[in-house]
Amino acid sequence: MTQDGQASDHYDLRGLKCPLPALKTEKRLAQLPPGTVLTIETSDPLAVIDIPHLCNEKGHRLLASEKTEPGHRFVIARGEDPNT
Repeated sequence: MTQDGQASDHYDLRGLKCPLPALKTEKRLAQLPPGTVLTIETSDPLAVIDIPHLCNEKGHRLLASEKTEPGHRFVIARGEDPNT
């Protein structure tokens, strides 16, 4: 749970190369109820392009994007569209 009571999930995708982080993120988001916050950890440098694009295309909200020592962390709120 997040501090405001929203459901949350964490997904470690470090070590995977493009396009797997985006594909696995899309699949995980599709399994979650709308509004759930998903935090993903990646080490693939192309994820900084792919994950924001995925969010934009599928109607999810990218809440945060930050560089970490081993790669990058994204915080995404699952969109309301039932087809995402």
